[in-house]
Amino acid sequence: MIIEPRMRGFICLTSHPKGCEQNVKNQIEYIKSKGPIEGAKKVLVIGASTGFGLASRITSAFGSNAATIGVFFEKPPVEGKTASPGWYNSAAFETEAHKAGLYAKSINGDAFSNEIKQQTLDLIKADLGQIDLVIYSLASPVRQHPVTGILHRSVLKPIGKTFTNKTVDFHTGKVTEVSIEPCTEEEIENTVAVMGGEDWSMWMDALKKENLLAPGATTVAYSYIGPSLTEAVYRKGTIGRAKDHLEATAFAITDSLKDLDGKAYVSVNKALVTQASSAIPVIPLYISLLYKIMKAEGLHEGCIEQIQRLFQDRLYTGQPIPTDDKGRIRIDDWEMRDDVQEKVAKLWLEATTETLPEIGDLAGYRNDFLNLFGFEFEGVDYKADTNEVVDIESIK
Repeated sequence: MIIEPRMRGFICLTSHPKGCEQNVKNQIEYIKSKGPIEGAKKVLVIGASTGFGLASRITSAFGSNAATIGVFFEKPPVEGKTASPGWYNSAAFETEAHKAGLYAKSINGDAFSNEIKQQTLDLIKADLGQIDLVIYSLASPVRQHPVTGILHRSVLKPIGKTFTNKTVDFHTGKVTEVSIEPCTEEEIENTVAVMGGEDWSMWMDALKKENLLAPGATTVAYSYIGPSLTEAVYRKGTIGRAKDHLEATAFAITDSLKDLDGKAYVSVNKALVTQASSAIPVIPLYISLLYKIMKAEGLHEGCIEQIQRLFQDRLYTGQPIPTDDKGRIRIDDWEMRDDVQEKVAKLWLEATTETLPEIGDLAGYRNDFLNLFGFEFEGVDYKADTNEVVDIESIK
């Protein structure tokens, strides 16, 4: 079939297998170009199919020659209907990893469930014995609790009072004002249940109980802080409460891993175009201004550049891992530089529908968004008839 992007609001309903394959190959080439990383050799990535999770899997495999197991929840293709992009990404990753002689297997299912946890433990036990790095990079809006059975839904809302600020529709470039009503206490609890640290902790407890963590094992979960511009709706809103819980969980996991000399960290990463961030009011406008500045300064990074730097310059230097005063790894350091944030704040005041094409990088934002679904990559013939049915070798 000829596959084109079909949009509905902030979601693209189609994805391109060849484009996703090109995306994965580009990331692999980048990692190879940066040289070897003396990193972990047996890696579990929970949330491995897109964004930072995919970049972590690629960096581990092609930077450190690691065996990787990826857990994700993606929609497989059926004839006449494309898979979700993470399915095609994972298929391409496995193909390239196997070509390179690397172990790579994947599990598709709800990582919050006991069943998928058990399946993963069994696979580690059978194939790898023990894991020395666990990356936790889940980004789901809902979670069915494996014990209570309750379905929790996260919300992105301010706490206490209505939030009003500018936003942009990145499809049309129209800058408007948006207001978001404050959350209820129940919405905070639900958001923490989905996006906090409980599930990360459950994974680590299960791995430890089965003796599947190697001595000195490290686990890293990903977070975001962001600027004062977005804090009312992000870091000081419902999601911020969840991130606070995630960060507190890192200390609890480290305590539980003391006898293994293991450690848990939260890495605070840079603002990037993702499906989730595209749906957050204010964020697309902030990112388009940020990108303009960071590209001009030579500081811009995508997922793969961020994670390569995290592994090379933070996790695997042979020295103690540098953290901020709250114990977090900061790989958002370039985004949060004073000079960068001052420029963003100044441009924010100037941003209108008319000025944005000049002062922001909306074209770059749109391109990155389409890239998420395998579109707009050089070297891919989007007019060619493409087979939408692609299998992942290790998923039967």
